[in-house]
Amino acid sequence: MALSDKQRKMIEFITDFIRKHPYPPSVREILDGGGISSTSVVAYNLNALERQGYIARERDISRGIRLLKNVDGQPFDIPGAAAAHGRVDTFQVPVMGVIAAGEPIPIPGSNFSPMGDRAIELTRDIIREQEGLYALEVHGKSMVDALVNDGDIVVMKQQQVARNGDMVAVWLRDKEETTLKRFFYEKGKKGKGRIRLQPANPTMKPIYADPSNVEIQGKVVLVLRQLA
Repeated sequence: MALSDKQRKMIEFITDFIRKHPYPPSVREILDGGGISSTSVVAYNLNALERQGYIARERDISRGIRLLKNVDGQPFDIPGAAAAHGRVDTFQVPVMGVIAAGEPIPIPGSNFSPMGDRAIELTRDIIREQEGLYALEVHGKSMVDALVNDGDIVVMKQQQVARNGDMVAVWLRDKEETTLKRFFYEKGKKGKGRIRLQPANPTMKPIYADPSNVEIQGKVVLVLRQLA
């Protein structure tokens, strides 16, 4: 099957990117550099290129595209281009469970729902390997304006403090519920403040809580979009 103009441009962009970098491009870089209109269009054409044998993909890795053929259908190879053959410097982060980006999800007796031995693989060019990293699968649409959609994976840095505007995982002690929101501390008129957990969706209302009822579990440091 012949390549479309868009698919040809994508292959040319990926080829050029790998010639300049020791790793393949991300979906966002293909979107920006290839002049594509949306991530869904990128996903559609990547799936088509995979079916036609031009690329191979590892969807659990942020830079998991491996170029197999060039635009002329010939085997692709650049001496020294390790990423062209999938040899990207990676490390694994455990997926600790799910978190609500909407109404909080009750999780009796635990902060997060365990998901067995599941893990995701990250490349060190997008985030530094460090202690306290873990991942959560997002359920809900309250953070869509922050480009966090239902089914996405958020990589968290474990910490118990937050600044105003940080996107954090919060445990609400009295309800035994966990949620993903932006954190804001609001001072009260008589000195007693409150926590506002703000969604990034204009159709949803914030959650207000007493500071003693809020336990911060971690801050979002990376979002991995799940493309069809």
